[in-house]
Amino acid sequence: MLFNSFEFFIFFITFFCLYWKVFKQLKAQNILILVSSFFFYAWWDWRFLFLLSFSILLDYITGVKMCGATNISIKKRWLWLSISINLGFLGFFKYYNFFISSFADLLAQFGLNPNIHTLKIILPVGISFYTFHGLSYVIDIYKGRIKAEKNLVDYAVFVSFFPLLVAGLIERATHLLPQIKGGEYLT
Repeated sequence: MLFNSFEFFIFFITFFCLYWKVFKQLKAQNILILVSSFFFYAWWDWRFLFLLSFSILLDYITGVKMCGATNISIKKRWLWLSISINLGFLGFFKYYNFFISSFADLLAQFGLNPNIHTLKIILPVGISFYTFHGLSYVIDIYKGRIKAEKNLVDYAVFVSFFPLLVAGLIERATHLLPQIKGGEYLT
């Protein structure tokens, strides 16, 4: 759904009315934002909700485990697990075909004509934004700038907030999470 489309206009008006008129509690507002953000993302391709959800759960669990870690080496393992998986997904979806094609071209320069097939990979919308949201969160926890968010809904809103999901900016958890917890991001 494009921000300048009629569908987005209907979506946003509906969201806006529900947010301000129907729900008066912060918890309900955050659930509405999360459901709306997932709906917004699913409008493009619902199959990639799994990837977004996995990324959210990975970094949420990583953050909790890092805060509960008793020594730095355990904390570092959780950090590197999150970084490796997140960047692995990002690299696969964004660069797999580029590297395979480049490798085939390099072999062709030496007279080899390998029968290397590329995959028909669809680049998930916003994968860079939500990947770097999650990574900035776990890095901030590792460096002691913030504590892990205990509320999964609040954390999921931070990662999937629809105005930031596909068009950026990459917002730091130290800035956006307190607003989500206090309900001040739309006031």
